Amino acid sequence: MQNSDVIWENVDRHKSDLIGLSDRVFDMPETLYNEYRSVAEHKAVLAEKGFKITENAAGIPTAILGEAGDEGPVIAILGEFDALPYLSQEPGVAEPRPLETGGNGHGCGHNLLGAAALLAATAVKDWLEENSIKARVRYYGCPAEEGGAAKAFMVREGLFDDVDAAISWHPATFTAVNKANSLANTRIDFTFFGKAAHAAGAPELGRSALDAVELMNVGVNYMREHMPDDARIHYAYLDAGGVAPNVVQHKATVRQLVRASDLQTLRSLIERVKKIAEGAALMTETRVEANVFTGVSNLIGNRPLEEAMQTELERLGPVDFDADDQVFAKEIQKTLTKDDIAVSFRRSGMPPPDEDLALCDFVAPLDLKGDGGEGSTDVGDVSWAVPTVQARVATCAVGTPFHTWQTVAQGKAPAAHKGMVYAAKVMAATAKRLIEDPALRAKAREQHDAYLAKSPYVCPLPDGVEPPIVKQAAS
Repeated sequence: MQNSDVIWENVDRHKSDLIGLSDRVFDMPETLYNEYRSVAEHKAVLAEKGFKITENAAGIPTAILGEAGDEGPVIAILGEFDALPYLSQEPGVAEPRPLETGGNGHGCGHNLLGAAALLAATAVKDWLEENSIKARVRYYGCPAEEGGAAKAFMVREGLFDDVDAAISWHPATFTAVNKANSLANTRIDFTFFGKAAHAAGAPELGRSALDAVELMNVGVNYMREHMPDDARIHYAYLDAGGVAPNVVQHKATVRQLVRASDLQTLRSLIERVKKIAEGAALMTETRVEANVFTGVSNLIGNRPLEEAMQTELERLGPVDFDADDQVFAKEIQKTLTKDDIAVSFRRSGMPPPDEDLALCDFVAPLDLKGDGGEGSTDVGDVSWAVPTVQARVATCAVGTPFHTWQTVAQGKAPAAHKGMVYAAKVMAATAKRLIEDPALRAKAREQHDAYLAKSPYVCPLPDGVEPPIVKQAAS
């Protein structure tokens, strides 16, 4: 078995090209199935690096696969490139400075995520070719992680059926194996239909759909006291019935985002939320329709893969940030609170340092009891389909809250590039180890199958629900 530095060298060989990709994607922040320019950039790099390309993966125009090798085990490396709305921000400045008012920004670092994953896949491809190894590496370019559940649709369409293991990562404020701790969720649009009327002249003739939405929200708020502590419900008005208060609103829509620690609990909460909607409709003499927008599963862990990735993290040591990286990180930290910084250590499981720490200078041990965050990800569905492991890698100042301008401000910084290349090395080395070690693959599969034997996978996307694809505008 060759040392990890063999594949690290392959990463270094291609890093400048892929850093360029991450910066280009940063400059074209597209959201939720609208990532046409970003996927075109990924396609161009895949073609340049010699991958066999599959476009329109799972029928999604902004999803792409790149494969190299033949026969043998299949290792998937997962990338993303979607952005978030209203987070436009000039890079490299430690103050809010939007590039475009109301524009989008990479507030979760997905410009780095996809580029590092493709860099790792390219390094593995070179290694397979250089050593005539029978195996395949497959890059998954995945859109719409931020609420669009693209990977759940890809799992449902069978795109992981022949995969032996999947590897991914996420930008973070610390470096560690990602804890398999996420919330399953479903986004459901509840549309109420009532009857319009003159709000002053004949209000008794109207039946307000907006009243029904508000009553539903009140009911859900009361429900919060009587659900598991780690469950969450959020809502957003998609249609409040118009702008004319003198007309009784005959139609209104609210999106309810229901989260739970596992799929079974999620299904139970969804049924309770639906009953509240029916009650609101009954009280207001309106009619309600419920339509699932998207849904994702909770992550499930895989101890053999986590131990393998931890070994590679420890071989690399922490990300090698320099003095200039530290200076900019300190400037970002001046915009943060002590609570922001404390959360970084709580998530990694590490105790807060005695003095201020601008950038992570450690690799967290595998079994520290950090919470890992309480969000949701469509990687969860991949983890139910195949044994899956992820890294968290420091790319920004300790304490940086994600989904904020501070994250975007650091998205093209040298520190972010260093973390991105580091992540690629960890993923590539983990993939190499999986290919070389059939016993590791077998252990990972054995644990995965044992978990599913007790808790079979039920896709959170009902039959008939399709990706909410955005059609490309004519040029």
